[in-house]
Amino acid sequence: MENREIERKFLVSGNAYRELAESCSHIQQGYISSGNGRTVRVRIRDDRGFLTIKGPSANGGLSRFEFEKEITLDEARQLMDICEPGIIDKHRYLVKSGRHTFEVDEFHGDNAGLVMAEVELQSEDEAYVKPDFIGQEVTGDRRFYNSHMRKMPFCLWKGTIPEAFRHLELEC
Repeated sequence: MENREIERKFLVSGNAYRELAESCSHIQQGYISSGNGRTVRVRIRDDRGFLTIKGPSANGGLSRFEFEKEITLDEARQLMDICEPGIIDKHRYLVKSGRHTFEVDEFHGDNAGLVMAEVELQSEDEAYVKPDFIGQEVTGDRRFYNSHMRKMPFCLWKGTIPEAFRHLELEC
């Protein structure tokens, strides 16, 4: 069974991604378990539920095992009730660029002001076209893992990234 996720993460500048987006969805996610680089995540995306298991990161955070299964919305809501403290709340915009789609996440709550983009690849050295709003790469930086941000939210460390990537207009 080959369920390897290969992705690169970036900070986002400006808000041009909103106009370029093909779609936008609301995501809430919690973690049943998030230790030793392994996570069991519950996600509600609009009106659908998902259960995801991720293994530890490899190659500087570029790849990791991922297994995802769609579950009913009712099951997802029940599982959210038993998650560890700290729910991630965000809007996701899908933006095409060349052959790839960048997933741009605008975070809310204690992570408000942070906007990140991810692109999934077929191989670690696959070429891709970066949209103009893509900034500093943060692949492998644990601060930017959703499972970490639920425990150590962006509001506590936002001063550690360049001001150009702090979206103050999105803060609560």
